Amino acid sequence: MFVDHIRIYAKAGKGGNGLASFRREKFVPRGGPDGGDGGDGGDVVLEVSSGVNDLRQYFFDPKLVATDGMPGMHALKHGRNGKTVVGKVPPGTIVYRSNATTMQEASWMEKEGEELQLEQIADLTEEGQTFVLCEGGKGGRGNWHFRTATDRAPTVFETGTEAQSGVFFLELRRIADAGLVGYPNAGKSSLLGALSRATPKVAAYPFTTLQPVVGVVQRDDYTRCVVADIPGIIEGASRNRGLGHEFLRHIMRCKVLLFVVDMTGLEHDPVEAIQTLRTEIKLYSEELAAHPWVIIANKMDITETAEPNLSILRQRFPKIEILPISALTGAGIDALKSRLFELA
Repeated sequence: MFVDHIRIYAKAGKGGNGLASFRREKFVPRGGPDGGDGGDGGDVVLEVSSGVNDLRQYFFDPKLVATDGMPGMHALKHGRNGKTVVGKVPPGTIVYRSNATTMQEASWMEKEGEELQLEQIADLTEEGQTFVLCEGGKGGRGNWHFRTATDRAPTVFETGTEAQSGVFFLELRRIADAGLVGYPNAGKSSLLGALSRATPKVAAYPFTTLQPVVGVVQRDDYTRCVVADIPGIIEGASRNRGLGHEFLRHIMRCKVLLFVVDMTGLEHDPVEAIQTLRTEIKLYSEELAAHPWVIIANKMDITETAEPNLSILRQRFPKIEILPISALTGAGIDALKSRLFELA
């Protein structure tokens, strides 16, 4: 199971109350106030970890709840601070705050057709990056802090402050330099395997890839380029048809889009395939459609149909760079790698 967007509830810990108490030791008359301060509530923190691939952990337990701070104690003893809860998220996680205060309220709003209002509050991309999702309450001061020259025995103390809480949405957008876009069976998975050491599933049926797969292309000088294989896009994907826009979000961060097309034309005409894919990308996001893009003419090893289709494709898209390759035989892969580092 691959989870790339999820709704969670987070609540930090409440601050502990201060204490109003007085020294009661033998032979110490009028010992004065000795109420300690309450402990601070624990925070709820999100931390980026490359060891986490998706958000599935929050599917089974969509709650992050920190503990409250303990009350202050006598003899000026400070209450224990609440324990901070750290939730791990993969790089590329975007955090949104909703206008719902509880999970039940969020579900009710969706059931009634009322749109949840979302505000982006964080974009977590770097390994080890942290973000305080909910800040814990501050502990209250004990009565020892309120003694004065005219009030040697104050009974005043502070209560701990309330903690932040709310309903949040987490959305994963894979971080990659280049994104492979194309119809099912266009050869994207085979191409990713040829470019990198990634081992995506390869088979001769639609939607073999059911989640984004990331591969790293490395040169002899150890420079690297990250390529993502996005699950097959079909006509109507922008309207949530097929796999819909479940995975279109993952190419939003790509610097360049590689449109992989089957040049044999056995399932889709190459020109119509590119036109349809470009239309779906534009319908999904004008910003995404403005990204640089090139055409990867795959399966050129079947020359009797691929060569004529390549000529037609070049006539139809004269201003777009077209790179002929064969992921099966490896023809053109080295040239594609070199060009990929220039583009990304």
